[in-house]
Amino acid sequence: MISEKVYKGTTTVGVVCKDGVVLGTEKRATMGNFIASRAAKKIYRISDRIALTTAGSVGDAQFLARVVKIETDLYRLRRDRVMSVQSVASLLSNLLNQNRWYPYFVQLLVGGVDSDGGKIYSIDPIGGAIKEDRVVATGSGSLTAYGVLEDRYSDDMSTEDASELVIRAISAAMKRDSASGDGMDVVRITEDGYFELSEEEIKRILGEKQNL
Repeated sequence: MISEKVYKGTTTVGVVCKDGVVLGTEKRATMGNFIASRAAKKIYRISDRIALTTAGSVGDAQFLARVVKIETDLYRLRRDRVMSVQSVASLLSNLLNQNRWYPYFVQLLVGGVDSDGGKIYSIDPIGGAIKEDRVVATGSGSLTAYGVLEDRYSDDMSTEDASELVIRAISAAMKRDSASGDGMDVVRITEDGYFELSEEEIKRILGEKQNL
């Protein structure tokens, strides 16, 4: 009964590209069959070139995002350099693993660009971290999203091409998963920086004028 009350439906997507990564989420937050919010934030900027997407309990996700943001800021101040994507993933993995008996009900994606290029890690509720080389999706809409991602992904994709793929994957999930919907947030991360796509740009890519 507890898990049914804590776990929430969502769709988050990540794609590794030749010049960086693209991450995206939709905006609906649910409590069972009730739509609790149509503007939920599920993607967090951790540093200039690293982001975190969240699926699961909103409170747990917000707490973890705050903690890892503070830790990366302190790391930069103390060492005068930025934390790598792998280090951020390891930090979250350790934090989740040490609380495995009273777990945070979340599934996370950590993606970004560092000196080794673009990479994405998926992290489960008890701290298991897996490096994803191509595409990854989490949440209740992930099965539908994977169908689009696996069908259209190519190894030579740029972040611009992958933005369209991420948007279409989330859009497909929103049409089939009742816990996903109400628009989306999409970010591109390259060596040049962190870029959030506007709602107008997302609509243009989809070729739709109606609300997502």
